[in-house]
Amino acid sequence: MDFNRLQQRLHAIKSTFGCKGCKAFMLALALLTRLPTLAINDIQPQDSSRSALFYPLVGLVIGLLLYLPVLLFTHASPMVLAAIIITLWSVITGGLHLDGLADSSDAWLGGMGDEDKIHRILKDPLVGTAGVVSIVCVLLLKFVTLTALLEKAGDSAGWFIIFAPIVGRSMILLLFMTTQYIREQGLASEIVEHLPVRATWQILTVLGVLSVMLSFSGLVFALIGFWLLRRMMLNYISGFTGDTVGATVEITEMLWLLGIVLLGV
Repeated sequence: MDFNRLQQRLHAIKSTFGCKGCKAFMLALALLTRLPTLAINDIQPQDSSRSALFYPLVGLVIGLLLYLPVLLFTHASPMVLAAIIITLWSVITGGLHLDGLADSSDAWLGGMGDEDKIHRILKDPLVGTAGVVSIVCVLLLKFVTLTALLEKAGDSAGWFIIFAPIVGRSMILLLFMTTQYIREQGLASEIVEHLPVRATWQILTVLGVLSVMLSFSGLVFALIGFWLLRRMMLNYISGFTGDTVGATVEITEMLWLLGIVLLGV
């Protein structure tokens, strides 16, 4: 046994999931949610990259919070619970990914394939008709799928709901690993540049296995959605932006739930 190599591996694990891991998790939580976090000082580019490894864990935190209304209000109807979950979902994330969905929809539909025009629309803070329609459609589909799960899936509904935000945030990692970030500056450029490749693929592999065990159909729907979105990004802007990351999260979360409802586990 190569003890030097083993020691180096243990040190890498400690660096990722030890005290530095706590800092990285707080960074991920602060970026992806509006939940209160501890004060974070002296942030280095490596800290931002390491924080990306904790995006799925942030998804788990969100998922557990989303399931709380189901546990607390046992006599509420599925429609009421679904509405509460959707509202809580938006509050926890601060509408961060919905904003990206709206901007991406405006750019892709309004840009008409013109890359320069698409970039201009992505930078425009105003929301157009396509953006509003896309938000309504995604939230409506989430609402009806949550209602169906709560009505028919029984106790299993909790696992499906909890795992939806994990799937969405795992897709961020998959996008980072497979697609070029088109901005020269910005937080995402630092994250992608220093992202631990091996650890990222290990995390994605584990989550992929768990997803298959929980719902193969949900994972297939989410991956098909990811593939189509990535193809649009490459065709229209030759990569991804922060807005298209948000669109990916929202759409793959919805498709995970939709796949389970339409095809079963």
